[in-house]
Amino acid sequence: MTTESVSFTVNDSERTTEVTGSETLLDTLRERMGLRGTKEGCLEGECGACTVLLDDRPIDSCIYPTAACAGRAVRTVEGVGEVDAPSLLQQAMVRCGGVQCGFCTPGFVMSLTALLEREANPDREAIQNAISGNICRCTGYTQIVEAVEAVLVESGRANTAQGATS
Repeated sequence: MTTESVSFTVNDSERTTEVTGSETLLDTLRERMGLRGTKEGCLEGECGACTVLLDDRPIDSCIYPTAACAGRAVRTVEGVGEVDAPSLLQQAMVRCGGVQCGFCTPGFVMSLTALLEREANPDREAIQNAISGNICRCTGYTQIVEAVEAVLVESGRANTAQGATS
């Protein structure tokens, strides 16, 4: 089995690892780098549990080849907030009941982090579109959307003319 050396940034740290040509980013992150926050769900790019940011855009790491990450930046849920200082989004997800079993939560956090970094004040439709690739079987989606709206209000980003909650 042939391997190749791939260098890329993971959570603001330069990393180099040997991978096989078919190795997915999900496997590299979990097995080689010990970043287990990214979850393995469907292995088909359908459920969103494995969502990470590649150059600040959400991707399904279960179908993305690690070799294609050379020279690029990857951010996982471990790169969003700290255990003792979670991001505003992570705090709101807990407070609003957007976390239950927690399996899908890292993927939602990554999809929504990308949205909040890309858009100053996304409306409910934009929030729903951002999470359309993420599946949750416990909470439904209302609490997750409400968590994002709470972040917008708390951070002063909500457009009061539009209303933060519709």
